[in-house]
Amino acid sequence: MSRPPARSKARAAARLAAVQALYQHEMEGTPIPSLLHEFHNHRIGATIEDVEYADAEVDFFDDVVKGATARAGEIDLAIENKLASGWTLARLDKPMKAILRAGTYELIARADVPVGAVISEYVDVAHAFYEKREAGFVNGLLDGIAKDVRAA
Repeated sequence: MSRPPARSKARAAARLAAVQALYQHEMEGTPIPSLLHEFHNHRIGATIEDVEYADAEVDFFDDVVKGATARAGEIDLAIENKLASGWTLARLDKPMKAILRAGTYELIARADVPVGAVISEYVDVAHAFYEKREAGFVNGLLDGIAKDVRAA
Protein backbone atom coordinates (compact mmCIF):
# COMPACT_ATOMS: atom_id res chain seq x y z
CA MET A 1 0.00 0.00 0.00
CA SER A 2 1.61 3.27 -1.03
CA ARG A 3 1.12 6.78 0.23
CA PRO A 4 -0.96 9.16 -1.81
CA PRO A 5 1.31 11.41 -3.93
CA ALA A 6 -0.02 14.61 -2.32
CA ARG A 7 0.92 13.39 1.16
CA SER A 8 4.30 12.23 -0.08
CA LYS A 9 5.04 15.67 -1.56
CA ALA A 10 3.78 17.41 1.57
CA ARG A 11 6.03 15.25 3.74
CA ALA A 12 9.03 15.86 1.47
CA ALA A 13 8.37 19.61 1.68
CA ALA A 14 8.04 19.33 5.47
CA ARG A 15 11.39 17.56 5.71
CA LEU A 16 13.17 20.15 3.57
CA ALA A 17 11.60 22.99 5.58
CA ALA A 18 12.54 21.27 8.86
CA VAL A 19 16.17 21.01 7.75
CA GLN A 20 16.12 24.70 6.81
CA ALA A 21 14.59 25.62 10.18
CA LEU A 22 17.11 23.53 12.13
CA TYR A 23 19.92 25.14 10.14
CA GLN A 24 18.56 28.61 10.87
CA HIS A 25 18.21 27.72 14.56
CA GLU A 26 21.85 26.68 14.73
CA MET A 27 23.14 29.63 12.69
CA GLU A 28 21.16 32.40 14.37
CA GLY A 29 19.90 30.87 17.59
CA THR A 30 16.34 31.78 16.62
CA PRO A 31 14.00 30.38 19.29
CA ILE A 32 11.93 27.44 18.05
CA PRO A 33 8.51 29.10 18.58
CA SER A 34 9.67 32.09 16.49
CA LEU A 35 11.03 29.79 13.79
CA LEU A 36 7.80 27.83 13.61
CA HIS A 37 5.81 31.06 13.35
CA GLU A 38 8.08 32.35 10.58
CA PHE A 39 7.85 29.16 8.56
CA HIS A 40 4.08 28.80 9.05
CA ASN A 41 3.33 32.37 8.05
CA HIS A 42 6.07 33.34 5.62
CA ARG A 43 7.75 30.29 4.09
CA ILE A 44 5.63 27.16 3.78
CA GLY A 45 3.52 27.48 0.64
CA ALA A 46 4.76 31.02 -0.04
CA THR A 47 6.47 32.53 -3.06
CA ILE A 48 9.66 34.38 -2.14
CA GLU A 49 11.78 36.11 -4.79
CA ASP A 50 10.02 34.13 -7.54
CA VAL A 51 10.75 30.82 -5.76
CA GLU A 52 7.63 28.86 -4.87
CA TYR A 53 7.88 26.96 -1.59
CA ALA A 54 5.79 23.80 -1.58
CA ASP A 55 2.91 23.27 0.79
CA ALA A 56 4.22 21.12 3.60
CA GLU A 57 2.50 18.90 6.11
CA VAL A 58 2.71 21.46 8.90
CA ASP A 59 2.14 19.08 11.83
CA PHE A 60 4.91 16.81 10.55
CA PHE A 61 7.23 19.82 10.06
CA ASP A 62 6.50 20.99 13.63
CA ASP A 63 7.14 17.52 15.05
CA VAL A 64 10.51 17.13 13.32
CA VAL A 65 11.73 20.62 14.30
CA LYS A 66 10.52 20.43 17.91
CA GLY A 67 11.54 16.80 18.35
CA ALA A 68 15.02 17.18 16.86
CA THR A 69 15.62 20.14 19.13
CA ALA A 70 14.15 18.59 22.28
CA ARG A 71 16.11 15.36 21.81
CA ALA A 72 19.33 16.98 20.55
CA GLY A 73 21.60 15.25 23.07
CA GLU A 74 20.32 11.77 22.24
CA ILE A 75 20.35 12.52 18.50
CA ASP A 76 23.86 13.97 18.48
CA LEU A 77 25.18 10.96 20.41
CA ALA A 78 23.59 8.56 17.89
CA ILE A 79 25.24 10.50 15.03
CA GLU A 80 28.63 10.73 16.77
CA ASN A 81 28.58 6.96 17.36
CA LYS A 82 28.37 6.37 13.59
CA LEU A 83 31.04 8.85 12.50
CA ALA A 84 34.42 7.52 11.45
CA SER A 85 37.21 7.46 14.02
CA GLY A 86 38.63 10.94 14.53
CA TRP A 87 35.46 12.66 13.33
CA THR A 88 33.14 14.64 15.54
CA LEU A 89 29.84 16.35 14.92
CA ALA A 90 31.67 19.68 15.18
CA ARG A 91 33.62 18.83 12.01
CA LEU A 92 30.44 18.57 9.93
CA ASP A 93 29.07 21.70 8.32
CA LYS A 94 25.78 23.07 9.59
CA PRO A 95 23.53 21.99 6.70
CA MET A 96 24.82 18.41 7.04
CA LYS A 97 24.18 18.46 10.79
CA ALA A 98 20.62 19.69 10.21
CA ILE A 99 19.95 16.89 7.68
CA LEU A 100 21.38 14.20 9.96
CA ARG A 101 19.59 15.52 13.03
CA ALA A 102 16.19 15.60 11.31
CA GLY A 103 16.68 12.14 9.81
CA THR A 104 17.92 10.68 13.09
CA TYR A 105 14.96 12.17 14.94
CA GLU A 106 12.57 10.43 12.56
CA LEU A 107 14.39 7.13 12.96
CA ILE A 108 14.30 7.38 16.75
CA ALA A 109 10.87 8.88 17.33
CA ARG A 110 8.70 8.21 14.28
CA ALA A 111 8.24 4.45 14.15
CA ASP A 112 5.21 5.13 11.93
CA VAL A 113 7.55 6.15 9.11
CA PRO A 114 9.38 3.25 7.40
CA VAL A 115 13.18 3.28 7.59
CA GLY A 116 13.50 3.22 3.80
CA ALA A 117 11.29 6.29 3.47
CA VAL A 118 13.30 8.24 6.07
CA ILE A 119 16.64 7.42 4.47
CA SER A 120 15.45 8.02 0.91
CA GLU A 121 13.83 11.36 1.77
CA TYR A 122 16.90 12.73 3.57
CA VAL A 123 19.17 11.55 0.77
CA ASP A 124 16.91 13.62 -1.51
CA VAL A 125 17.24 16.59 0.84
CA ALA A 126 21.03 16.15 0.79
CA HIS A 127 20.97 16.35 -3.01
CA ALA A 128 19.47 19.84 -2.68
CA PHE A 129 22.63 20.98 -0.87
CA TYR A 130 25.42 18.62 -1.89
CA GLU A 131 26.97 16.41 -4.53
CA LYS A 132 26.58 12.64 -4.79
CA ARG A 133 29.36 11.83 -2.29
CA GLU A 134 27.71 13.71 0.57
CA ALA A 135 24.31 12.21 -0.24
CA GLY A 136 25.96 8.78 0.02
CA PHE A 137 27.34 9.79 3.42
CA VAL A 138 23.80 10.66 4.59
CA ASN A 139 22.56 7.30 3.27
CA GLY A 140 25.25 5.29 5.07
CA LEU A 141 25.05 7.16 8.34
CA LEU A 142 21.27 7.07 8.62
CA ASP A 143 21.28 3.39 7.64
CA GLY A 144 23.72 2.67 10.47
CA ILE A 145 21.60 4.60 12.96
CA ALA A 146 18.47 2.80 11.75
CA LYS A 147 20.09 -0.57 12.44
CA ASP A 148 20.73 0.54 16.04
CA VAL A 149 17.45 2.26 16.86
CA ARG A 150 15.00 0.16 14.86
CA ALA A 151 16.48 -3.25 15.66
CA ALA A 152 13.71 -5.77 16.21
